[in-house]
Amino acid sequence: MTIIEYIQQYAAFNTRSIENTLALLEDGATVPFISRYRKEATGGLDEVEVAQLRDWQKAHRQLLDRQQTILSAIEEQGKLTDALRSSITTCFDPVLLEDLYLPYKQRRKTKADVAREQGLEGLAKIIMSQHNGDIYGQATRFVKGDVESEEAAITGAKHIIAEWVSEHLQLRGQLRKMFETKGMLSAKLVKSKEEDAQKYRDYFDHSEVLKRIPSHRFLAIFRGAKEGVLRMKVAPDKEQALQLLERVFVKSGNEASTLVAEACKDAYDRLIAPSLENEVVQQMKEKADAAAIKIFSVNLEQLLLAPPLGQKRILALDPGFRTGCKVVCIDEQGELLTNTTIFPHPPQREASQAKSKIAQLVQAYKIDAIAIGDGTAGRETEALIKQIRFDREVQVFVVREDGASIYSASAIGRKEFPEYDVTVRGAVSIGRRLMDPLAELVKIDPKSIGVGQYQHEVNQTLLKEALDDVIISCVNRVGVDVNTASPYLLSYVSGLGPQLAENIVAHRSENGPFKDRSSLKKVKRLGDKAFEQCAGFLRIRDAAFPLDNSAVHPESYKTVEQMAKKAHVSVKELIGNEHVLGSLKKDDFPSIDAFTFTDIVNELKKPGLDPRKKAAVLEFDETIKSLEDLREGIELNGIITNVTSFGAFVNIGIKENGLIHKSNMGDAYVEDPSDVVRLHQHVRTRVISLDIPRKRIGLALITR
Repeated sequence: MTIIEYIQQYAAFNTRSIENTLALLEDGATVPFISRYRKEATGGLDEVEVAQLRDWQKAHRQLLDRQQTILSAIEEQGKLTDALRSSITTCFDPVLLEDLYLPYKQRRKTKADVAREQGLEGLAKIIMSQHNGDIYGQATRFVKGDVESEEAAITGAKHIIAEWVSEHLQLRGQLRKMFETKGMLSAKLVKSKEEDAQKYRDYFDHSEVLKRIPSHRFLAIFRGAKEGVLRMKVAPDKEQALQLLERVFVKSGNEASTLVAEACKDAYDRLIAPSLENEVVQQMKEKADAAAIKIFSVNLEQLLLAPPLGQKRILALDPGFRTGCKVVCIDEQGELLTNTTIFPHPPQREASQAKSKIAQLVQAYKIDAIAIGDGTAGRETEALIKQIRFDREVQVFVVREDGASIYSASAIGRKEFPEYDVTVRGAVSIGRRLMDPLAELVKIDPKSIGVGQYQHEVNQTLLKEALDDVIISCVNRVGVDVNTASPYLLSYVSGLGPQLAENIVAHRSENGPFKDRSSLKKVKRLGDKAFEQCAGFLRIRDAAFPLDNSAVHPESYKTVEQMAKKAHVSVKELIGNEHVLGSLKKDDFPSIDAFTFTDIVNELKKPGLDPRKKAAVLEFDETIKSLEDLREGIELNGIITNVTSFGAFVNIGIKENGLIHKSNMGDAYVEDPSDVVRLHQHVRTRVISLDIPRKRIGLALITR
């Protein structure tokens, strides 16, 4: 099966789009570059579609490699026939491919192997034929060597038959289908672990059809089993499975047929059921992983694209009780100006001194906004700050601080602030997140940001690949100021990577800011290919040539100049002039395709537009300070902190987050909560249930 045929069995992409996209990928083009600047070649495929083609190409190659590995292994055994070779090379179902390989797979010596070595395969064939006759009399001929009795001979023969039964391709496929469609997943408490298993108590005696179990519930049970507090099993009705086996293998009603039936049961219990249970659990795990990774990816994208405050002077606080609140002031570029510690909360209770100190810092450093971490003592610190009368208008924001401690102790944090301790670095990170969440969060392992579920249970390789794709997509969608970006942000720009990012920063430090995009070619090891891939995503603010601060690729500069000439204006006058841009016709510019023409015109209407919204302040209810202050029916403002497959968690201004189950998101049925709410969204909620001992808050979304 060719790569084109392989892909087209999954999606209806036309052949030309597939061929051109794969050729671009082979040539080293990145997904953002292809989807943004090569639409004519791909037929307008978006980032998700280009990434799908890349992943299918990888899967196709892996299958081809697996075919060759299997062929080589069977050939070494001298058992590779032309028919088997054909079956393997034409099989592109990974499960069926492993079924074909099963009889030839190298494994530890089995009971059937021992029986064959004892010369019992002939007896197995006699029994399997199920002709009338005295089986025990036939078995007498095989009593020799290690085979001490007729019973031992028959037992060994049944082991061989059981292996034949387990390797029957068609039957294995039918039983696999039975496990997939009729398999019941059951979970039970490991009795000695009840105290450690309380968070899994909903699953102490749980059973449901495997194919209908939601991904989040499967992962919860899977984790409980992995921790050894739950016992998980998947199986269809055993009697139905045995009936299927007997219909195929039991041919008569004689003594031999009884032995074959016993071998079928042994095959099912010992060989087939454990193998197929592992298979379907793994398949369900992969499906659940994909669902969890998708949710994580959507949440991460929304977090990275959270509204930035922009280049402002920020006073940031990392709150705490006993150890105090770490305070830092940073300038418009995120550089640290000063730091100190205040102790407004118990046990010191130096609130007056703390308020005075904050007011002085705001005045001295011309602070525009205050960022307060949302962790321990965050709510109390926010209340304190709002009591201060400043000499200017200062906005106060509560900032999500998940992962700030990871950054502060990381090699990146130490490199950026080698002379400061982790508390200062953490506070700086909180302030920078308010200024530009994307630029700051790329420095942190996404798994530490706190927007996913079961991230430690899912396939870590697939999770990393998916989250890297999200970061790359977000960075290139927003664009990067090449003269202010950190090497960590630059490393995610199309065509760069860590080394070229470091080279750009080194060149900038040595030679000053880049004046235009073409000067990027002077960066060490940044060749023509890398320039082609990265140039359109890098911005040079206040550049002499205005297109250098836009998403128009340098390869299209001449076309824009032709557009300006056609409209009898300069390039600078063309930019932002919607009337003139609207009058341009594609037919007047035959050197470019329709996709490129449309993209250029749209970009020139709003050049370099940041797709993110502006940061906004949310006021929490000041009378609600703890779980005990809540009551059913009360309405509260909140911020969405995490979106899952079953609902959304909401910060309502206290330590515990509330949950809006998807059934409480509106009058209509909600399949996917991310269709209704998004991360960081400001919402109005109603408390509908309280479980104070378990610290659970049930909320309903109020829609206007």
